[in-house]
Amino acid sequence: MNKPKELNWFPSYATHHKIPFGSYVFNEQIQRIADSVNLVDRPPFEYLLENDINGTYLFYNGGINFGEEELNALLDWVDLGNTLMVSAVDFEETLLDTLNLNTKSVNIVGNFNNEYQVQLVNPRLDNTVSYKYDRPNTFFHFHEIDTLNTSVVSFIDKYRGENKTVEDSLVNIIKQPFGDGEIILSTFPQAYTNYFILNSPNQNYTAGLLSYLDTSRPIYLDKYYKNGKKYYTSPMYLLLNTKSLKWAYYIVLIGVLVYIIFEGKRKQRAIPVLKQLKNQTLEFTRTIANMYYENGKHKDIANHKVQHFLEHIRNTMYLNTSEINDMFIKNLAARSNNSIEDTEMLFGYIKRLNAKTQINNIELERLNTLIENFKSNNQWKTKK
Repeated sequence: MNKPKELNWFPSYATHHKIPFGSYVFNEQIQRIADSVNLVDRPPFEYLLENDINGTYLFYNGGINFGEEELNALLDWVDLGNTLMVSAVDFEETLLDTLNLNTKSVNIVGNFNNEYQVQLVNPRLDNTVSYKYDRPNTFFHFHEIDTLNTSVVSFIDKYRGENKTVEDSLVNIIKQPFGDGEIILSTFPQAYTNYFILNSPNQNYTAGLLSYLDTSRPIYLDKYYKNGKKYYTSPMYLLLNTKSLKWAYYIVLIGVLVYIIFEGKRKQRAIPVLKQLKNQTLEFTRTIANMYYENGKHKDIANHKVQHFLEHIRNTMYLNTSEINDMFIKNLAARSNNSIEDTEMLFGYIKRLNAKTQINNIELERLNTLIENFKSNNQWKTKK
């Protein structure tokens, strides 16, 4: 009863929540700097249909899926000269296709602490400073963008140390004109949470994002697409929110549990539970692979990868791999559902790597990609 209350890490993004992943602080600050802020707790399709509004519509949550009709209504509204700002972990395909965008998850290889950093691009916002985020998560970046119409706002990268800026320029926030208005998309909704803003100097990053909005025009802050509820609908909330009632409830449960234990012992002997043996092979393999990768033994990893691939060919396609010639390439292409050109390119790349004494991580990743793509075309044959 006397120990501190356990911290709630639920990613609610709700404007009234003061938990780490609520957005109470952001809501307070945007109310302070903007001339007009309207909290909208209705679906945007209904709200736009019933209200003639203009300005900025701001969405942020772990996941947002508008649907076709609602997305079209928002795009028509933006086309009239308004701004749409959407921040989510990833986006629906319809929205990405409309803006000629594509997303891809950030590579976590070498990022064992799961720490990231973000950095603004605009030089007027101090683009020499990166901001750390140290909570485990999966992040996406814009892998393909329309360079003619798209402006880059921010980069994301794995954390490389204090005062070290982004090296892999992975775009996580973009701005794109749409009709007479503009659309801003961000894959980093955590920028609006209490946890991020209150970790100084991260508030400067969030302030930099708000500088792209016209605070003299009305801002409509969405409350509908939020993980956290404003009202508690569970009947257990009142019981568990009162300390005396909560402990009375726990004592009743403990009493019932004690009764069941002693009654069960009196009527039957305990049946021993045999735990299933755990298969540690996969964990061991991952540990060894990480050791090789961290020590820079990319050449050794590549050799193992090639040998494993040749073993796969022998076992699944029943071809002799002792001599790689034109007849072998032709037979392998036919049996693996790959073209002769792709097969020649793969083994040509393997031959070039074998001729090197050292290779880098980019060459190793390309080797892995070529082999996996080659094998994926043969999956229909190997399935049983």
